[in-house]
Amino acid sequence: MGLDMYLYRKSYVRNWEYMQPEERHQITVKRNKKKHPWIDPKKISNVTELVGQWRKANAIHDWFVQNVQDGRDECQEADVSIEQLQELYDACVLVRDNTELVDGQIKNGYRIKEVDGKIVEDPILEPGKTVANKTVAEELLPTTSGFFFGSTDYDQYYMQDINDTIKILEPLLKLEVPKGMYGPDYTYRSSW
Repeated sequence: MGLDMYLYRKSYVRNWEYMQPEERHQITVKRNKKKHPWIDPKKISNVTELVGQWRKANAIHDWFVQNVQDGRDECQEADVSIEQLQELYDACVLVRDNTELVDGQIKNGYRIKEVDGKIVEDPILEPGKTVANKTVAEELLPTTSGFFFGSTDYDQYYMQDINDTIKILEPLLKLEVPKGMYGPDYTYRSSW
């Protein structure tokens, strides 16, 4: 259980009679080296790819909720423009470039214990890296809590989510659409 996040790219690939041979798509769908039993390649009009996936990257999720889903977090699928992906990428780069990790204690879960008759969470601390100055991170990509959303600390794991997002988005933003082709559409969806 936990916050799972997905970025999909959908590309229009339908072939039309008026298209020149060099404009046509060739689509093959096989299962176990045999033609797929019910998918007819001639009828495929879109191809959907999973181009990004995160787990418990709650700051990235919150960015999508606030900037793409109008503040509604209902595990719905939402269209994402290339301009919005550029904004997220730019925010991640600014956080990365303005953040220093330093030695410190980080939380790695917690134990439940009783103190004065009350049940409390006792964090398990271990050596790791923490964010020295989290001002830029808190401003551009703040962490958020939620049902199994993971840690809200600004530490090495937060920065890994930022770096992973940069790696996911960079090739998408460099994509050049050939003349005569439609650019892809992107959607974001989460579940927990």
